[in-house]
Amino acid sequence: MPVITNIEDLRQLARRKLPRALFDYVDQGSYDQISYRANSDELKSIRFRQRVLTDATNRSLASTMLGEKVSMPVALAPTGLTGLLYGDGEMVAARVAEEMGVPFCLSTMAICSIEDIRSAIKGPFWFQLYVFRDRGFSEEVIGRARDAGCTALFVTVDLPMRGQRHADIKNGLVVPPRLTLRNVFDVVTKPSWALSVLMGRRKTFGNLEAYLKQSSALASGQWANDNYDAALSWDDVAWMRKVWPGKLVLKGILDAEDAKRAASLGVDAIVVSNHGGRQLDGAPATIAALPRIADAAGSQLEILFDGGVRSGQDVLKALALGAHGCLIGRAYLYGLAAMGGDGVRKALSLIQQELKVSMSLTGVRDVRDASPDILFDRYDGSRR
Repeated sequence: MPVITNIEDLRQLARRKLPRALFDYVDQGSYDQISYRANSDELKSIRFRQRVLTDATNRSLASTMLGEKVSMPVALAPTGLTGLLYGDGEMVAARVAEEMGVPFCLSTMAICSIEDIRSAIKGPFWFQLYVFRDRGFSEEVIGRARDAGCTALFVTVDLPMRGQRHADIKNGLVVPPRLTLRNVFDVVTKPSWALSVLMGRRKTFGNLEAYLKQSSALASGQWANDNYDAALSWDDVAWMRKVWPGKLVLKGILDAEDAKRAASLGVDAIVVSNHGGRQLDGAPATIAALPRIADAAGSQLEILFDGGVRSGQDVLKALALGAHGCLIGRAYLYGLAAMGGDGVRKALSLIQQELKVSMSLTGVRDVRDASPDILFDRYDGSRR
């Protein structure tokens, strides 16, 4: 067993375990990957104020996210194809999240279905919705999420059409898939991955399968690819509010004016997100956008954050700049691909311990008290 000291160690192990097409799907962004790289680079550029002699014996990481108690202000983000990285990957990750006291959010484009997650855990979970032109699907899947006891609906608003991801095209991970000698060879030389996925209960998009009444991953993927609703607009928020009784979250907000508009329409929370650098390349890093959004709308709704979070230090920086909590995607996916449930647990444990140490060395006793005062200088997103 390799010694795992940080998320990068899990990333390198995942690289060895996964077929290249799936690893690149997780690991890369769109176009020239400017925004993807900026997410991590901007977080790394922020410096803490080190404070000493503050009695580091007691530090509280407990908080709330969307009104629910959490062991630390971190949730597992909705991610597509997770069940192809590791057999029943969404169920595995949801169990670990529940065990460790953090929320899990299921993607529309998950392999395991809403009902699969409900059968795997006892407590509530969240659901992320892609709005397709076929509103019948949206209303049916929202009803299923409601019946399964989901407490929050995350509506992704930054994907009216897909940004181009060069690696997916080159690797043949497109709809329909492109078969090459390289990707066939890559699959047959990853027997542990293949066995894990083959042992999983599903091989296609569970949430789409239940609606389309077909078990073909190709057909379901093609349907999704053809049905993203490019006409989605602010006028649709009222419809979302009408059909969903729980917490309503807009995921993909990157501008202060959009944040204020979301607040005015009765949205409960937003996720400051650029889709992990997978959509509009050249958009700002999410941490660069966060302070302005927090200043503009932070008192009117709950602000969650994602993009480039690879450590507890990153979590604390986002909290200091106005986030109420963070969503992690790639960080836990690397762990899942590398070591299954143990890898997800390791990723969360690393972030938890790093957060605790960082709080201790910046004088923060309660994670809910993190503020810009713990940063070496006021970061407003204007640095280049």
